[in-house]
Amino acid sequence: MIIDCHGHYTTAPPALGAWRDRQVAALGDPSAAPARTDLSIGDDELRESIESNQLRLMDERGIDLTIFSPRASFMAHHVGGFETSAEWAAICNELCHRVSRLYPERFAMAAMLPQSPGVDPATCVPELTRCVEEFGAVALNLNPDPSGGHWTAPPLTDRSWYPLYEKMAEYDVPAMIHVSTSVNPAFHTTGAHYLNADTTAFMQLIQGDLFANFPTLRFVIPHGGGAVPYHWGRFRGLAMALGKPPLEEHLLNNVYFDTCVYHQPGMDLLLDVVPAKNVLFASEMIGAVRDIDPCTGNYFDDTRRYTEAARIPADDLAAIQEHNTRAVYPRLDSLLKNQGR
Repeated sequence: MIIDCHGHYTTAPPALGAWRDRQVAALGDPSAAPARTDLSIGDDELRESIESNQLRLMDERGIDLTIFSPRASFMAHHVGGFETSAEWAAICNELCHRVSRLYPERFAMAAMLPQSPGVDPATCVPELTRCVEEFGAVALNLNPDPSGGHWTAPPLTDRSWYPLYEKMAEYDVPAMIHVSTSVNPAFHTTGAHYLNADTTAFMQLIQGDLFANFPTLRFVIPHGGGAVPYHWGRFRGLAMALGKPPLEEHLLNNVYFDTCVYHQPGMDLLLDVVPAKNVLFASEMIGAVRDIDPCTGNYFDDTRRYTEAARIPADDLAAIQEHNTRAVYPRLDSLLKNQGR
């Protein structure tokens, strides 16, 4: 089977955005804030939003299942305080959970956290617990920069993150390291901030020794790792200069990269540089790049075409498209086995 480890609910019914607009507008007047019960989205609306979009393209491209989380740019952890993020995360997570229940063989839920700038990450543990224990979440998205492009949070190796890592280790769930909207005009959200964050997170992990304390912790760095594969030699050299072990020992038992790379030369580079065991199939469809590439006549984000056109052994391709993801996401593997897959 083919598992897409990176999907967001980018096509949620308009009522979700309207509720969010009301929430943001009421930040200066909490009495005007909408209640969670003010949002009413029926199952038929969810089906329409999924069947004509993600599910249609999954069928066309032969993708069997997508790990599905709230829209990354909608997380917007910089908006309001913790209470704002907590309410918003709860609503978005519940919608993804409902989608996974409507289509249990096509979508598995990943959770958004109620992060907020300057707030202890431990405050996110209750929502993570709820999503894993009540909703069956198989993963979470972790934003290394809740400030929205100003990078006020400590690095991912800082001990302030440890309560989250302890819960991740307890539940044996991985995190995709994924920022949200940039409010810094110097960084375009999807063209700069996302890729900067991927690269920055990898360097933070090189500088620290996080996995000595959390040997079972697993991170997925999306968008092909940002600049990491292209500058693999630089990162190997920096690790040496910092007195760290080789990357294969220091990080690659715990850090993985997805295939959200939108042209063949980029995919070829990723698969040539990064060991196959550390690559997970993904498309981020429907996401930041939605058009057809005039050079190929195919959608930019039809990443299955690139992985299958790359000259890699059949066993490596099968690992990338299925087996690696089942290993990195053991709760997903258990879910699939319970379904007889």
